[in-house]
Amino acid sequence: MNNDFNIFLETNRLILRNLKENDLNTMYDYRNNDLCSKYQRGQIKTKEGILNLINTHKNDDLSVNKKFIIAIEVKDYSEMIGEIVVMPVEKTISLGYTLSYKYHRKWYAYEALSFLINLLHQENPEYEFISFTDKDNIASINLLKKLGYKYFAYSEAMDSEVFGKFVKVNPFEI
Repeated sequence: MNNDFNIFLETNRLILRNLKENDLNTMYDYRNNDLCSKYQRGQIKTKEGILNLINTHKNDDLSVNKKFIIAIEVKDYSEMIGEIVVMPVEKTISLGYTLSYKYHRKWYAYEALSFLINLLHQENPEYEFISFTDKDNIASINLLKKLGYKYFAYSEAMDSEVFGKFVKVNPFEI
């Protein structure tokens, strides 16, 4: 294994690891493909911007102390197939994810996210998990439900459907 990056988690088929500079072309490809970018907001799409993002996050730690981005890699291919961004704020973790169009419908997103969510929850049981998705992003909505997230409401402020897991009180019922 290459030792200039961290492997955070291994599943049967996947490795969750730090970003690497040679992820640039893969990230550029899927971030600029309509199937992947259709529901992404504010995602960096230029090669220069993506390289800057990689360099900013290539040494991220798996932590709830600050935002981090990790790559999803299929063991058999040794190539990045997507990314997960983890954004902790106070006692809430918000997750975002993008998977290359080449690897949709193979359960990779479910496998990566379920293992990461379980690990983060085991280490930080006091944290709640919140995810936002476009109301028309049926695949993401179904994935969140399969991951055990509960639907809360549509947020006009976020222009998104809001889902939560390990949430003690529905923020929309307060």
